[in-house]
Amino acid sequence: MIHDTHAFDDILQQARQLGALPMAVAHPCSREALLGAVEAADNGIATPILVAPQARLKKLADELEVDLRRFECIDAEHSHAAAERAVQLTRDGYADILMKGSLHTDEFMSAALARDTGIRTDRRISHVWVMKVESYPRYLFITDAAVNIEPDLMTKRDICQNAIDLTHALGIDKPKVAILAAVETINPDMRSTLDAAALCKMAERGQITGAILDGPLAFDNAISKEAAQSKGIVSPVAGDPDILLVPDLEAGNMLGKQLTYLAQAASAGIVMGARVPMVLTSRADDASGRLASSAIASLLAHQRRQAGGRP
Repeated sequence: MIHDTHAFDDILQQARQLGALPMAVAHPCSREALLGAVEAADNGIATPILVAPQARLKKLADELEVDLRRFECIDAEHSHAAAERAVQLTRDGYADILMKGSLHTDEFMSAALARDTGIRTDRRISHVWVMKVESYPRYLFITDAAVNIEPDLMTKRDICQNAIDLTHALGIDKPKVAILAAVETINPDMRSTLDAAALCKMAERGQITGAILDGPLAFDNAISKEAAQSKGIVSPVAGDPDILLVPDLEAGNMLGKQLTYLAQAASAGIVMGARVPMVLTSRADDASGRLASSAIASLLAHQRRQAGGRP
């Protein structure tokens, strides 16, 4: 796939200007995971702390010609221990960012969300894809496509607020949220339309803050003013959204991957709702996407430092 390697240049520039923050990397024992940490360091975005079995890490570093003397390295017996130790570093305030290495997402998230030793908060965590599509004038934030499988209404409230908080950190003061469904009218047989209406009312009552919400909106009239006008939809969001809130993980995952593979969208991703921002690396991520994800996490971490703490 050919993506715009300069799609996130503005975000990268902001992160570089603010300076590197400590980033705990759990089990960076694959090519993609280790290079993701190295790229963040080379660009002045993060200072990686590599938590992994040292013999395995050294062997990989030698193969990739990475000088481990540049980084703080912490030995861990196996991937699960690496995840627990990396989480502890962020919990103790030693690191401001948490990055997943070459371990299963379930294993990583289990350590991060452990009730007594993890970094969970009162808010549900959720994943936000930040995508740049050539046919759209600015970033699209798609959520949640990686964590919450079939979110209920209150989980969707947290998913929505997490995405809003991310856009604020990236300089979007009043994002527009399109709450997606298959249709743009309320249908009691389609839970996604009822949830969309309820979320809009919750925003009116202050249960969701910092954004303009509308829904339900089908994808066509969410993204196209002409499509919305053809159906007589009068909306401050239709045709001009920043955030696309999907009804469930399957819909979000398919939407994001369709944009990636059919529209050559550049993408980065971040997990919100924990004490620190979390970067989920993937073997499918290209170098620019990995770097942009670290940069987004850095901007969030800097904002939280300026605010005097973590949520």
